[in-house]
Amino acid sequence: MRLSAASVLAMAGLIPLSASAATLVADPASVVNPFIGTSNAADDFPGADVPFGMVQWSPDTPSRPDGGGYEYKDSSITGFSLTHLSGPGCGADGDVPILPTVGTVNTGATDSFSHANETADAGYYSVGLDNGVKTELTTALRSGISRFTFPSTSQANLLFKLNGSQNGTSNQTWTVVSPTEVSGSVTSGHFCGAGFTYTLYFDLVFDRPFSTSGTAAAPAVTPKASPDKLHGTSKAAAAPAAPAAGPGSSYVRFDTTTNRTVQAKVGVSYVSVANAVANRAADIPGFDFNATHTAAHNAWNAMLGKIQVAGGTTAQQRVFYTALYHSLLHPNVFSDSNGQYIGFDNQVHTVASGHSAQYANFSGWDIYRTQAQLTALVAPTQTSDIAQSMIADYAQGGGLPKWAQNNGETYVMVGDPGTAILASYYAFGAKNFDTSAALQAMLHEASAANNIRPGLNATNAPGYLPANGTYQCCNFYGPVSTQLEYDTADFALSAFAGALGDTANQQFYAGRAQNWKNTFNTASGFMQPRDAGGGWTGGFNPASGSNFVEGTSWQYTGMVPFNVAGLASARGGNASLISYLDSVLAGFHGSGGSQADLGNEPSLELPWEYDYVGQPYKTQKVVRQVQDQIWTDAPGGLAGNDDLGAMSAWYVFSALGFYPMTPGTADLALGSPLFTQAVVSLPSGNTLTVNAPAAADNAPYVQSATWNGGAWNNAYAPTSAITAGGTLAFTLGTSANTGWAASSPPPSYDGTLPHLGPVSSGVAGKCLDVATSGTANGTHAQLYTCNSSGAQKWFSAADGSLQAQGGCLDVSNSGTANGTKVQLWQCNSSGAQKWQAGTAGALVNPQSGKCLDDPNSTTVDGTQLQIYDCNQSAAQSWTRG
Repeated sequence: MRLSAASVLAMAGLIPLSASAATLVADPASVVNPFIGTSNAADDFPGADVPFGMVQWSPDTPSRPDGGGYEYKDSSITGFSLTHLSGPGCGADGDVPILPTVGTVNTGATDSFSHANETADAGYYSVGLDNGVKTELTTALRSGISRFTFPSTSQANLLFKLNGSQNGTSNQTWTVVSPTEVSGSVTSGHFCGAGFTYTLYFDLVFDRPFSTSGTAAAPAVTPKASPDKLHGTSKAAAAPAAPAAGPGSSYVRFDTTTNRTVQAKVGVSYVSVANAVANRAADIPGFDFNATHTAAHNAWNAMLGKIQVAGGTTAQQRVFYTALYHSLLHPNVFSDSNGQYIGFDNQVHTVASGHSAQYANFSGWDIYRTQAQLTALVAPTQTSDIAQSMIADYAQGGGLPKWAQNNGETYVMVGDPGTAILASYYAFGAKNFDTSAALQAMLHEASAANNIRPGLNATNAPGYLPANGTYQCCNFYGPVSTQLEYDTADFALSAFAGALGDTANQQFYAGRAQNWKNTFNTASGFMQPRDAGGGWTGGFNPASGSNFVEGTSWQYTGMVPFNVAGLASARGGNASLISYLDSVLAGFHGSGGSQADLGNEPSLELPWEYDYVGQPYKTQKVVRQVQDQIWTDAPGGLAGNDDLGAMSAWYVFSALGFYPMTPGTADLALGSPLFTQAVVSLPSGNTLTVNAPAAADNAPYVQSATWNGGAWNNAYAPTSAITAGGTLAFTLGTSANTGWAASSPPPSYDGTLPHLGPVSSGVAGKCLDVATSGTANGTHAQLYTCNSSGAQKWFSAADGSLQAQGGCLDVSNSGTANGTKVQLWQCNSSGAQKWQAGTAGALVNPQSGKCLDDPNSTTVDGTQLQIYDCNQSAAQSWTRG
């Protein structure tokens, strides 16, 4: 049979499949290319795993400093370790590398290989090493099985590099249980330099006895340089300064002169070796490698098949299903087959009743924008368990996961992503978790001093995070970025509260989410840092990263995903925002700091903002450009760090033709589909179908659309799209239809900012003032000439406190005597910070029964205020503006 040139090109993935040949992909697991994202910055790994699996058995190579462990450009392998993270920016996991060698045992050995002898698909990895050993790996949920085919030799070794975790190990144990079984543990951690550690236990059995075993001191592990996600610099990952305690490296040796194949099954646990044994026995009772591989393949098909696509090129299908695959690796199952897991309090717990597993590993700052919504849509059962896991983490550790590795919080990055993640899980259909407990956790993090929201004390008053503020908490940096992150978290909290019927908190947090207006400078048209006194800091350069996090003002100014219309209005109208978008999206790689960086999360929503300002055709154009320019079917074909699936999820949504723009809601801004058809199985059991018969790489422009057969002229999907489902059909073309949906943008959500106003004295022209616009504990609360400065803008909180400059009006030392001075102090909900309205305009401190008082009715600026017996004088009369 002779194939036409067009058929050959289609098979090579270079031209679209014809409409007649475009059928829904029936075996998506076979389409996955795990080598996408294994080079440059993406940091993914190619090894074997199952959806959300505890084990990711994958090769590690010498130059890789990150959680993926593997660099495609390398030509040797240091080991096949049991745990990995997909695309973080710092080293992580890589625990218990196992390396097959031949001949004399060399604890520092590496094995060279050629990619020509390497294959991988969803749930399977294989490589033929230059030493003659073929290694095959596949996994189940909490375990894995390997098949090593050695040359004929009496010195076939398996080397266990127990101190070879990505960040080294502080302790290792090793036990030869029997001639066919070994077990042990390693302690590691220190993600991005954090102090947190964890212990992984393992137990491994062979299908035949080994001839001998031993231990040897391994070479010292040198900390690897890795990108510091915290500050965007490069630093050494934490590792022991001296040789780690324990055996370092151990080995077992087989005689393969007559039987060249050695199979090994391993179970892991973060609780105990006994649980690792039980996990292995539950997952893989026999030594049937092929059956385990088939089960892994089927598990991936069951999950990937939730979204079926037709059409596109074969390369585009591979990129799509690999992106979906990468989106479903994390968070990982963390509990054992008996339900036990180690909690954030380092105690052993059991999975919550009604749930199947505890999950771990949250790249919060990254995944709340895309991956959280996608997992809820595709895997609502698992995602509901993930949500319940977050609630357990809060109960055990005092905070929702921010950037959590295994059972510890690292506090890497900024914002309060746990709130947005939970709210988006719920909005996208994963609802089987304790929503009341979730809301209470969100409210606590949004209102009480905690390590998740450093600088929280400034969010009510002055309503922004000052660049020179003083805070009594941890890891505070990048105030403008952090402010915008808190605003998004507040909006997501508002949406979640509203969905649960809590209208009071819905309204308050929808209003406080608008604090972005306090950091937006209408004169420059950019988000800018402000000082504690309310002024814009000097020397501002929108292309600089100063006071921002992994980005610049150019990239962050558009980061108001819940109120793009409000941002456009603040800039002076749609035309001004369009001008900004045209400029920042002229490039996608952050060149000079004045262009978008579509390889990093702060820029992800920018292309979709054209939908909100009357130019949806530009969203269609730019999204396709991004897809074509920075996503390819190649090892380097994934943009930036994948960040536990965050970047991959962006691609999945964009290829379907829509994007979850507003965290905490089910709102979908529309682009255009990449495939002729996509069928999404929804959490409700309904189906969302996207049809675009003319879809092609050069035809991104929507000419018209229908919803369930009726004309659809909106730049957003129907609100019922991901619940009731339906059919969204596009007519696409190669030229822009500038009129389609131009006057029907997706929803934006405004709100009433918390009221900040003066507290005027009964003494004419004088106000309650924070001395020198200070923010430190003990700063005087004083009388001063009214001047509308931030030091005189007070917020009346629901708990009865009066707040300004990030602190609360406080009676010194909780005093009750006449003349006790009044000051600014960190808000703590104590009686010293409660104030109630009294007669004749008085502000009464109920703990002391005394009134806020201007000593001797003075009119002198700078006089520190006090409490005194209530007397209804002008010195005790205060009017809140």
